[in-house]
Amino acid sequence: MPTLQSPTQTILNAIKRYYHQFLEILPKIVLGILIVIIGVLIAQFITNFYKRKVLNKAQDPLMARFLAQAIKIILILIAVMIALEVAGLSGIAAGILTAAGGAAIVLGFAFQDIGKNFLAGIILAFNRPFHINDTIKIDDIFGKVKELNFRYTHIKTTDGRDIYIPNSDVLTKPVENYTADGLYRLEFIVGIGYENDIEKAKLLIKGVLINNKDIIEDEAHESFVIVDELAASTVNLKVFFWINTLDYRVTSSVLRGLVMREVKEILDINGFNLPADITELKLYSTEEDIPLKLRKDPRDLLENNF
Repeated sequence: MPTLQSPTQTILNAIKRYYHQFLEILPKIVLGILIVIIGVLIAQFITNFYKRKVLNKAQDPLMARFLAQAIKIILILIAVMIALEVAGLSGIAAGILTAAGGAAIVLGFAFQDIGKNFLAGIILAFNRPFHINDTIKIDDIFGKVKELNFRYTHIKTTDGRDIYIPNSDVLTKPVENYTADGLYRLEFIVGIGYENDIEKAKLLIKGVLINNKDIIEDEAHESFVIVDELAASTVNLKVFFWINTLDYRVTSSVLRGLVMREVKEILDINGFNLPADITELKLYSTEEDIPLKLRKDPRDLLENNF
């Protein structure tokens, strides 16, 4: 008959058995840890090499940065799976993958916004309406693109604010790109008097646009002036011209102001009136007259006293 062991002896024997099993697999566990460490170091080395050699010379820096992040994560995951296999924990690796799949479904419902932004980031990395340093507008946010991450797009506004827009918004909302082809058309309105020569004014303004070296003038991007409106006190001319948008903030604001000043000066020199809005007061038969009193010039009072 087998001798009965006390509970204490049974526990000690179990601990001893697991201890010996642990000692047997300990070298494999240490080797697996070393593989993970080496894998992380290799992933970091490859990522840094990629950034030095490719990122700075890439024609599409946003895509290059996205791929650098993806490469690093994939290499680390491969190192972890190899380490688990070497350590004899392939069953754990399979369990981790299964659990990760189930967790992904659960977390997908719990963190829908994060999932949407992540997937949108992947889509934007391969197919997007902008590049780095492009000037874009999404809703009322206007600025330059600085970075595309897995979850957000980093935009630097013209007044110096850093705004991080979720990728799902970038993907689903209209994106206005002001620098996609490097060209943008500006416009402004100038009002001349009804007594002035409209065609002469248009020729003078056209001359200002042609002589400005910062304004693009070719067959496809021609500057022009049209009569826009017959307003109450002015004939409004609308001026259109094309600019280079490599630095949109400077060209759109500064250059537009300079052109407006030059147009005003050339019209003044040539005797054109630039009247302000005229307000008309009309009295009907049912209304009382407006009492008016003329003030005398103080100098006239002094002359009368003397």
